[in-house]
Amino acid sequence: MARTKLEHPTPAELEALQVLWQRGPSTVREVMEALEATRKGRAYTSVMSLLNLMVDKRLVKRQPQGRAFLYIANVERQKTLTQMVHDLCRRAFAGSTSALVAHMLDHNQPTKDELREIRQAIDGYLAGKDDGG
Repeated sequence: MARTKLEHPTPAELEALQVLWQRGPSTVREVMEALEATRKGRAYTSVMSLLNLMVDKRLVKRQPQGRAFLYIANVERQKTLTQMVHDLCRRAFAGSTSALVAHMLDHNQPTKDELREIRQAIDGYLAGKDDGG
């Protein structure tokens, strides 16, 4: 049976994209070292295979740089994360934003600083709605 094409990056692809979004254009070795720094290390050949698959899926672009290639994120961070969260909310929480947020609060134990940021985000959202936004 053929594997279905995923709408979103796989967890491993998302880890590589996080590196590219943070660092910008990077070689296989640079991506590998960044993953090792977060305890998600992988072999050089595994990272190279992953990045090449991501080129095929158009998640990243590749440019020659000497004898190596630079890999560049071809998808925007905010747009990708928004699509993933929207899909999660729709599929797992029947489209209920409040159920998603309640679940996150119940299971992720946000710090007081994070809760303050969440309150500020809600206040900012409501202020934008009040202004006709």
